Amino acid sequence: MEENKNVSKNSWKRIFKKKWFFPAVYLAVAALVLTGVLWYQNAINQAPDIAEDMENQLNDLSGDQTEQDEEDATTVMQQQEVLQMPVPEDLQVEIVTKFYDYGADAEAQEQALISHQNKFYQSDGIAISTSDHQAFDVKASLSGQVVEVKQDPLLGNVVKMEHEQGISTYYASLDEVLVEKGTDVKQGDSIGTAGQNVLGQDNGVHVHFEVRKDGTPVNPENFVNQPIHKIIAPDDSVEEEAPAEESEDSDDTEEETDESADEEQEDAEEDAEETNESSSAMERT
Repeated sequence: MEENKNVSKNSWKRIFKKKWFFPAVYLAVAALVLTGVLWYQNAINQAPDIAEDMENQLNDLSGDQTEQDEEDATTVMQQQEVLQMPVPEDLQVEIVTKFYDYGADAEAQEQALISHQNKFYQSDGIAISTSDHQAFDVKASLSGQVVEVKQDPLLGNVVKMEHEQGISTYYASLDEVLVEKGTDVKQGDSIGTAGQNVLGQDNGVHVHFEVRKDGTPVNPENFVNQPIHKIIAPDDSVEEEAPAEESEDSDDTEEETDESADEEQEDAEEDAEETNESSSAMERT
């Protein structure tokens, strides 16, 4: 055992005495140190990129969440909105032309007729004006999107907006238009100013305002300060039942007429028989 240890020590001593041994050790150590330095620098250089990537991902997630929250908030806000008159809250206005309601009395229907060139037209909306007939701002009655802006020869400048749940609003007789097609408008935003038009020239400066549910005109006065989901189209069931009742009455009348005709025919036959009998009796006499 001692001999083997001595041989091993002598072998290491011979290696240490070699000229290349220590330079080789120095080179190996230097290589390890250089590798460590390069790795450390590379890690430091990559750290900002990794941090930036993580920050971008967090920003994207935050942005998507914020956008979703805004959309949800907008939807909830629109569901909670109530129909407003298309005028400033502090403005004193009057309705100079009513909505034509087929179920209203004659006086109310007369107030809902528009006269033009010796003809009368039924109003599908209401005309709003001030006592001094001065121009005023026209406001969006509900939040929505402008889907049409046009100049009509009779109605003047017209703006159409679409809203949730099949509701659309029309603003006519505008002097100045402040929006364009595709504009997203919030409730209460100005969309134009009241002006004059040909069809409603008797009303002076005014705005003609219409509300429609799935394309059917409804009376705006019935739904002011009501939630949007409460706006419904008129029930046509009564109008549909009326012809049926008339038909039944007509059938009854026809049956009564037929029965009367049959009775008259029977009476005529009896009279004829009596006449014949009288003639025969006279001949025998």
